Amino acid sequence: MSLYFITGNKNKFAEVQSFFPEIEQLDIDLPEIQEISAKKIIEQKLIAAEAHGKSEYIVEDTSFYLDCLGGALPGPLIKWFEKAIGIADIAALAEKMGNTGATAKTIIGYADASGIMHFFEGTLRGTIVSPTGDKDFGWGPIFKPEGHEKTFGEMAREEKHAIGMRGIAIGKLKYFLKR
Repeated sequence: MSLYFITGNKNKFAEVQSFFPEIEQLDIDLPEIQEISAKKIIEQKLIAAEAHGKSEYIVEDTSFYLDCLGGALPGPLIKWFEKAIGIADIAALAEKMGNTGATAKTIIGYADASGIMHFFEGTLRGTIVSPTGDKDFGWGPIFKPEGHEKTFGEMAREEKHAIGMRGIAIGKLKYFLKR
């Protein structure tokens, strides 16, 4: 039975493939509902994936939560915040509000061959800083994980993958599949 990761993002695929060398990429567009709940987004992606007739799927959603916005936003809507105001202004907002804490969260959804869904979460705390580095995409240059001196934007890919929230979630999935 083949395992497919549905993503068009080559960087995300490479990270997942480092845990599952046998995984195959499906670069198909799945509808992505706009929702505050990342788990609901993942559920809808998995339901849509079943229409493509393959056997086992994983999909993921990475959310970014600012403490200065009650720890609830932007969440899965981070892409739209980035498009609307940019990462430098997101950092400035956190600074002006006097609370630069943040949480990055990845949820991986896995649907087995019978369509049963399982969810695996990886969470990483950090602080928001002025954009630094260009080795990561999206909000990576403004996120400095707790206990580290570099932002994701400054870290080499391997360094980020070793501590990142996606790697944590993938590790949980891998453990589940080995059981």
